[in-house]
Amino acid sequence: MKLISPQEPSLKTPDTDMYMQITNDISTRFEANPLLSPADLQPSMPGLEIACLLNPGVFRYKGKTWLIVRVAERPPQREGTISFPVLKPQGGMEIVTLPADDPDLDATDPRVINFRGADYLTTLSHLRLLNSEDGVHFREALDHPPLWGQGLYETFGIEDCRVSQLGSAYYLTYTSVSPNGVAVGLRTTDDWQSFQSHGLIFPPHNKDCALFETTIGGKYYAFHRPSSVDIGGNYIWLASSPDAIHWGQHKLIARTRTGYWDSQRIGAGAAPILTDRGWLAIYHGADHKHRYCLGALLLDLEDPSMVIGRSDHPIMEPTAPYETTGFFGHVVFTNGHVVDGDRLTIYYGAADEHVCGAHFSIRDILATL
Repeated sequence: MKLISPQEPSLKTPDTDMYMQITNDISTRFEANPLLSPADLQPSMPGLEIACLLNPGVFRYKGKTWLIVRVAERPPQREGTISFPVLKPQGGMEIVTLPADDPDLDATDPRVINFRGADYLTTLSHLRLLNSEDGVHFREALDHPPLWGQGLYETFGIEDCRVSQLGSAYYLTYTSVSPNGVAVGLRTTDDWQSFQSHGLIFPPHNKDCALFETTIGGKYYAFHRPSSVDIGGNYIWLASSPDAIHWGQHKLIARTRTGYWDSQRIGAGAAPILTDRGWLAIYHGADHKHRYCLGALLLDLEDPSMVIGRSDHPIMEPTAPYETTGFFGHVVFTNGHVVDGDRLTIYYGAADEHVCGAHFSIRDILATL
């Protein structure tokens, strides 16, 4: 099979938006979608409201399917002001309130605002655990503590957790956000009650980190997504490690593709899936209109830096009403799934507001590459 260079698309670049005319959505969405919405959970404390639920990490534990859901909160918004919570490095929370008509305030993005040259998030995210017997109906596990940002590098919260099981331990890679930038934090647990923090494993600006669930040639591997606003772009990289803590030997494996559905930014989903064809990795991509879809990469079994297949068209697109309209519309975004033979069940965030589910056939995904 021909190897695909990360510097080049897998076929001739189409005219801009041509891919929009071709659909290859092979998902089977849950009839119960959305599975979770902001009204389904209680705010973490009085004075806050849940603005949105976002893409969860997913894992199996004690015979159940578990979600570790990103919960984004803020104070109720009052006319003439914009309010948002911030964690203090030493602990505790403060509410920042700004006049909405201040000429130094840029609030055009519902997710991020800029005030006098400094960026802030409009919501503060933490992580909560829910579980299900059937993989469809989820209940919050109130006997398992939520996870909050800690320290100087997580004052704007923690987001988009991915879960990988290595032996009996679960590795949680997540986005740490603060005025110092966006980085990747790591915590581990074996009982989901107590957690060991390993600090930042990738410094700013970086996110979308997913660990492989087995070693290859004695090394641990992980996807990550460094970002640059001046040169380069939002691409998927691969790193290796002797201990899953210290990372190096970084290699670029996939770039954005001009004119495609993934022309502006791409990032890894959850841990890749071992198949007889190679490592199957689900990833998200966005175009210049900030429309997020899902696609797939196929990596060599022995050398996962070698890309041997890639989606020309999305395997899932935001078409359902709960995916096109919401806190930030036209988004399907995943960082969690479970595998049962050929069936891949992806749990995903829809329109940056709801948690949903969809089934795929692994064979069908491979056939599209």
